[in-house]
Amino acid sequence: MNKPLLYTLITIGGTIGGYLPTLLGASGFSIWAIIGSTIGGIAGIVVAVKISN
Repeated sequence: MNKPLLYTLITIGGTIGGYLPTLLGASGFSIWAIIGSTIGGIAGIVVAVKISN
């Protein structure tokens, strides 16, 4: 697996997932932002695995 690709997609997914609740009216420091960032990071891992295979 390509580690720079993995780290890049985790960062992008976490950033988008953490920012998405602010677009829906939640605070950037809310629990929803933390959950969204976690889900985005996991989605980044899944996408990186799919791309590398």
